[in-house]
Amino acid sequence: MTPLTDAHPLTEEIDMNTTYRARRWATTGAGLALALSLAACGGNVGGGSDAEGEDFPGGDPITILVGQDPGGSTDLIARAAAEGLSDDLGVPVTVENKPGANGALAAQELAGEDPDGHTLMVYNGSLAYITPLAVGEGEAPDIADYDIVTGLSLDDYVLVTAPDSGFATVEDLAAAGRPVTFGTTGVGTGSQLSQELLFAQADIDATAVPFDGGSPTLTAVLGGQVDVGSIQLGEAIEQIEAGELTAIVTFAEERPSYLSDVPTAVEAGYDVPVQQARAVFAPKGLPEDVMTALRDGFQAAFEEEAYQQFNEDNQLTAWEVDGDEVRETWTSNLDEYRSVVEEFGIELGGE
Repeated sequence: MTPLTDAHPLTEEIDMNTTYRARRWATTGAGLALALSLAACGGNVGGGSDAEGEDFPGGDPITILVGQDPGGSTDLIARAAAEGLSDDLGVPVTVENKPGANGALAAQELAGEDPDGHTLMVYNGSLAYITPLAVGEGEAPDIADYDIVTGLSLDDYVLVTAPDSGFATVEDLAAAGRPVTFGTTGVGTGSQLSQELLFAQADIDATAVPFDGGSPTLTAVLGGQVDVGSIQLGEAIEQIEAGELTAIVTFAEERPSYLSDVPTAVEAGYDVPVQQARAVFAPKGLPEDVMTALRDGFQAAFEEEAYQQFNEDNQLTAWEVDGDEVRETWTSNLDEYRSVVEEFGIELGGE
């Protein structure tokens, strides 16, 4: 991204690198490729049925809101899951993009919808447990105001550098003898938080350079505009595999199977597990039978070969847990991140 020196704290985290993602997406099958072609217009995903008497309330369609632009990670994940959901419930599933404020605008719209199961949202974890640390109290959506249907997947961050930078380990960065510059995918994002925490704990003098998404951050690292950058694994894996980027550490709890030869920051001795998680949210007050039908429908989608292939192609770790576990995990993440941000005096919101 071109540096945003006055970026808003709710700058969107997910890069809309449509060309790259479309290439990945195309490998998952004709049905999912068709879904991508509908991204810009918010078309139906999956055939569904308009026949009366369907198990999921009537034949009315389901709308899944996405708080990011078409073609980005969150959008593609929503469409991959929607395909199988439509197949199982027998109704059309429409994905609608409502970008703005890192998903907060879509979340606000969701909260005002009827709790009948016909309007859902793919909710980014960063909006729940990182954005609140970058804005004033009460400015970020509160997950207590929603029902949570299911978890979806985890997207790992990886700290990368150009091969000729001279950096291969965290120790190399600490021994640089000068301030290190690090690119982030935006202010108040997991990309920023992961690096701020790592450099604070490693006592590395480092300066953040915020960009507007993963692609420009990646470009800045490749071009030597910044020394390092924390980028979602799916966006960086091709360059890593091609030897165009050096992976220093990942910010996962455990080594991702897609990058098993790269240590985690935790292994390197730093308490910096930061991942982008996603889950399906609904307006507060879903009837129990509707919640059960939706959960069963998503579970059926998760079991489809095309969806599993989509996760594999995009270096996503399945996180198909129930809503209670999502809420507990994200609430705990917020508490833990708030504690460490305060401990190390980190200001995510910028000036």
